[in-house]
Order: sequence, then C-alpha cells, then structure tokens
Amino acid sequence: MNREALAQTFLAFAERECRGSSTLYERLSRDIAQDAEMLQLCGSAREGQPVPNLLFGAVHYLLLKGKDHRLKAYYPDMAATPLPSEEAFEPFRDFCRAHRTEIEELLRTRLVQTNEVRRCGYLYPVFGLVHRLTNKPLGLIEIGTSAGLQLMWDRYAYTYGQRGSVGDQDARLRISSEIIGEATPRLPETAPPVSHRIGLDLNIVDLKDEDERLWLKALIWPEHEERLTLFERAARYIDEQPLQLVEGDGVHLLPAYASQVGEESALCIFHTHVANQMPLHVKKELLRTIEEIGREREVFHIYNNVQDRYLHLDRYQSGVVTKQTIAETDGHGRWFKWLLAAAHEKTPANQRT
Repeated sequence: MNREALAQTFLAFAERECRGSSTLYERLSRDIAQDAEMLQLCGSAREGQPVPNLLFGAVHYLLLKGKDHRLKAYYPDMAATPLPSEEAFEPFRDFCRAHRTEIEELLRTRLVQTNEVRRCGYLYPVFGLVHRLTNKPLGLIEIGTSAGLQLMWDRYAYTYGQRGSVGDQDARLRISSEIIGEATPRLPETAPPVSHRIGLDLNIVDLKDEDERLWLKALIWPEHEERLTLFERAARYIDEQPLQLVEGDGVHLLPAYASQVGEESALCIFHTHVANQMPLHVKKELLRTIEEIGREREVFHIYNNVQDRYLHLDRYQSGVVTKQTIAETDGHGRWFKWLLAAAHEKTPANQRT
C-alpha cells in the first residue's frame, strides 16, 4: 500500500471507526495520516491486514508488556487521569522511534484477531432464525475464529435494553447490545442446540499462552473497559466447552470440515470482520466454495465485509441461493439495526414458536 493510500486508510479509520468510540485513536489516526515517518513505518505490515488496528495493537502490546515511556500517561487503561489525547502524537511518535525494530517485527508477524464477543449479540437472533427455518441443531463452522470465543455464543446471556433478557440466564457472561430502528428480531428465550463447534484460522490463538492472550488484550482499545471485561470472562469458558480449532487456510479447509457436519444439523458457516482482511480473489474463492457445498446440501452463510459492511444471510438449498441483508451493525457489537422484515422470518408449519 503506497503512502497516500495509507494516509487515507488512517483518515477513514478515524472517521468511521474511532469517532465516538476512541478519542485517543481518532486523534492519533488523523496525525499519523499527515506524518511521512509514521506512514513509512506502517509499510512493514503484511498485505491484507487492517493497518491502523495493527499499529495501535503493536504499540499497546509493548506498553502492556512493561515498556516504560511517558506515552502511558495518555492511555485510559494505564493512567487514572489520562492526559489530553490532542497532545499524544508527539510522545506516540517518540515511542515508535525508540522501539521501531520491535514494532516492525510485530507488524510483519502478528494478525488482527480481535475475537469481539459482543458481536454475538447480533449473531444470537440470526442463529435463532436459522433454527426456526430448519428445526435442527446448528453445526457451526467459523472462519477466522481466533481463540474460538464466538463459537460459544449459546453459553452466554444477552440483554437487549427494553426488549428483555434471553439466553443462559445463569451465565457468568452477559452481553448487552442495543437494537436501534423500528424492526425487532425474534429473540428465542433460550439458545438453539449446537451440534458442532469448528473454528478455522490461519493462526489459532491459545489463550493458555500468556503472550498470545496479551496480544488479544492489546487489540482492545484503551478506552474500552467493558470490552476487556467481556473478553476476560469469555476466555474462562475455554476449558469448559469442547471446541475443534484447526489452524490453516479456512477457505481450503472448509469442504473437509463441512463434511463432518451431518444432514441432521443445519450447517452454519459464519465470519464477522474477517473478510475485510481477505484479498478480492480469496473472497471470490470463499463464495465459490460455499456455493459448491450448497449444491450438495443446505448451507447457511452468515457474514459481513464481503461486498459491504452489512450483516448478510445467504441460504443455499439444492444449488439455489436466497440472499438476505440481515442487519446494520456496530463494529464492536454495541448496537445493531435489524433490517429483515418480519414476513421473511418464516417458521416451518411443524414447529411451535
């Protein structure tokens, strides 16, 4: 990515992702976009990675590891009374200069794998819809699973403001998400049954490894205390719930692992905020692969960031695909706007609602 394109990436990140969510990263992104030295440093990032997330994650990671620098005073998770974000760029650049070699190595070798469990808040009604359509337990395959925390979505409790609480009410982890707009999804009181939990990723994150765990924590923005709490609570489920996590190219592995899910289960292939890291030819290959699987059996593909930022549900039946735009979603799952009309949430005649 050339310097001009990188600058535009940081400006877009500041406007679309950070505004109203992270004052520190918004201000730093705007300053980095104007600084040739910082943009040159970002050239070390591997192709396809979201560069702002990766750079901020690398710096945050080194600070969390104990690097002593005045930059810490600007981070809300490290300073009781953080200094003003509009003054943070000069110490941020100084830190990057002092630790340039380490940052370049992190940019070359690490991946952005946020594993944002609050996104389960908008996945919950989608999985409920699939269960109503099929009356089958769900066979889950997640592409870009990271540590597999979203594969355990049915183990959590959910609160949707005035729309009430659903899911496992005895769960240690409660996810709150706001439903905005007029349309309201049908929210099953309890989660549908799950038969398979398969996660595919180029780099499976082992949360028992303290360094890998620290990297995931570093990817959480410094103002987002609730996100960190949710991550820590979800991570405790890892030893309690059997998961099949497989390291490798998810697109190439998909047919073999899809075949492990029998016809008695509803095959759900899903991924959130992963396709934006895929080159165009990989996205096309993924869609072709799912289409080929869909010629042989029913498949539900739940995803975003392929053709746009919206959440989609594609249903394949005997080679015929029905495509629906499900929701507009916040990147961190704080809110979503349900777009599917109630008339399209069909329920089989033999299933009670």
